Amino acid sequence: MAKKPDVDSAVKEGRRERKRRQTRERIESAALRLFLERGFDATTIEDITEAADVSKRSFFDYFPSKEEVVAAWQDGFAHELIDAVAAQPEAASIVDVIEVAVNSALRAAIADPQSLALTVLIRNTPALCARDQLKYAKLQGKLADALYARSRGGQEEHLRLGMLAATVVAMLRIGGERWAQSRQDISLERFARDMFDELWTALADLGEQVRRRT
Repeated sequence: MAKKPDVDSAVKEGRRERKRRQTRERIESAALRLFLERGFDATTIEDITEAADVSKRSFFDYFPSKEEVVAAWQDGFAHELIDAVAAQPEAASIVDVIEVAVNSALRAAIADPQSLALTVLIRNTPALCARDQLKYAKLQGKLADALYARSRGGQEEHLRLGMLAATVVAMLRIGGERWAQSRQDISLERFARDMFDELWTALADLGEQVRRRT
């Protein structure tokens, strides 16, 4: 006779995973709050573990370093972006998919009341600036894979979408720097709209130059 599934074990596993998630979120929340209050360099791991009411060992179970706490917060944008790409209608053009997904991720980012302050913190902390560049490299790969998952092309299509993803991510990096350096009297979504207009116009102009050359 086949053994029946252990329902209690399944429930306990769910509870265990939920507890781990809650602990991770508590550590991240405490760390980000302290970084903003005291500065990144002035905040120790001991400060974080005391504020989160966890052991130092528990901290390292979830985060290899203080920098990785900030990286985990930054990854939220990538998750929002990739989920939004996957959620777009199958018939949507790639331009619409990218624009809608980026705007969705931006809305989620600005909904976080700490977002602007953490962005400034990262820009003004040398140890985090270097890690910030890695964020864009990871985002580029994830966006390329997400776009390719929607396509039916082969390796050549993957390369093309990889180049497109690199271009879009470069726009996000430049746009973020431009927005931070001189805050605009327009909404972030309008600012993104203008950046996309510049990007698509530049690509169209380059394409026209190539066609004339050939």
